[in-house]
Amino acid sequence: MLLVSKLDEIRAAIADAGVDGWLLYDFRGTNPIAASIVGISGMVTRRYFCYIPRDGNPVAITHAIEQGPWETWPSNWTKYVYSSWRDLEAFLAKTVSGKHVAMEYSAGDAVPYLDRIPAGVVEMVRNAGAEVLTSADLVTRIYAVWTPEQLASHKRAAEHLARIARNAMALAGEKARSGSPMREYELQQLIRQEFDEAGLFTDHGPNVSTGLSAANPHYEPTAEQSEPINDGDILLIDLWAREPDGVYADQTWMGSLGPASAANATIWETVRGARDAAIAVLRDRIENGVPVTGGEADDAARNYITERGFGEKFTHRTGHSIDSRDIHGSGPNIDNLESRDVRVLLPGVAFSIEPGIYIPGQVGMRTEVNGYVSEGSLLITPSRIQEDLFIV
Repeated sequence: MLLVSKLDEIRAAIADAGVDGWLLYDFRGTNPIAASIVGISGMVTRRYFCYIPRDGNPVAITHAIEQGPWETWPSNWTKYVYSSWRDLEAFLAKTVSGKHVAMEYSAGDAVPYLDRIPAGVVEMVRNAGAEVLTSADLVTRIYAVWTPEQLASHKRAAEHLARIARNAMALAGEKARSGSPMREYELQQLIRQEFDEAGLFTDHGPNVSTGLSAANPHYEPTAEQSEPINDGDILLIDLWAREPDGVYADQTWMGSLGPASAANATIWETVRGARDAAIAVLRDRIENGVPVTGGEADDAARNYITERGFGEKFTHRTGHSIDSRDIHGSGPNIDNLESRDVRVLLPGVAFSIEPGIYIPGQVGMRTEVNGYVSEGSLLITPSRIQEDLFIV
């Protein structure tokens, strides 16, 4: 049970957050953060709460017909068992009345990846006499951070992805020049085979798209919808994968089949400059011990693109959290566009940096690397990031 093994660390984080405790809530898996930290398994179809106080032992509020999943709950920790909603609310009030509690709540839904608690449950907790505050910093510090083993796994996956992407670019160019161009879906499936041979797993993808297709940031070819990759095309390869028990690496690479036009070269230089602007802000702050948020890095990338006249064509955040469980994780995002992410990037968290420019009917380009925050330093993966547009 993660809660048992990390209890002292969680208590310290609660104290630093300035709240009385962390109130975890889940119903049918709607809050994976709670499920992971509490660490129960089996059939859990009823509401439960777990309160972790700053001082003292955790308290669970569980349903009478679902005691099996709680068999590992330490015997010296309080566990209330309810059947009726009246008992549930009474136990809740007994546990949290008069306290300031942190929950997976984001005021105004500012950060959707954090906003896991239904409005009705927040009302219930407030009616129980508690003040509800955000658990943002707790989630970052306890849930989103990587272990050293996970970092090592990520770095291995990142190098595999970089190699596979470069080889795929070269193959697409070779086929196009030979007069037998590949289709997007064919190249995608070859990349999937490379994943298998490297011992990597992915849940879907990758995104292989020519310039016109790439103007849709979430394009993904299928056997039924797939364009040929012809000489003269811009090619985008966005690929993500992990080792079986590791964390994801997520990268995007850009190539041109033959010399790039002046317009396409300008777009590439702009997205590359935006990526590097975000990295520069992060590296400067982290190395100098100055707190930095994902929103500030997003601003740096967005300002760079806007100053060069493409601001309206950069329609998504600069990057997403990559936590220890999900490729689009619950930690801080590099975002001040889609959400107001003001969470500080603490040591142990990771994220993508992926600015893009999308011009419907013409072309789409994106460059993507991953960042990991250490004590006093920023690691960017892969070890050799793309500087120039590949000409293949």
